[in-house]
Amino acid sequence: MAKEFERAGLPTAFITTIVPLAQNIGPNRIVAGQAVPHPLGEPSLGSAAEKELRRRLVGRALAALQADSPDQLVLRLDDPSASAELAPA
Repeated sequence: MAKEFERAGLPTAFITTIVPLAQNIGPNRIVAGQAVPHPLGEPSLGSAAEKELRRRLVGRALAALQADSPDQLVLRLDDPSASAELAPA
């Protein structure tokens, strides 16, 4: 489905915890999630820490959407080269 949105001119960012599978499917922008049962969070963290984790994941997805790369782009939380983080609320 992401490929169809891309063909229509709408950028997409695919958030997943199984990056190799996503790479085989072929979306242009892939964001590595946290863990299989909770790709966008970590229940064992306190609420403030989990909120920050979620903010960082969404920031990576927004950075992926802003990237114009003809090749597949994979962004991970621990990757310092991915810039566009969300400003604190």
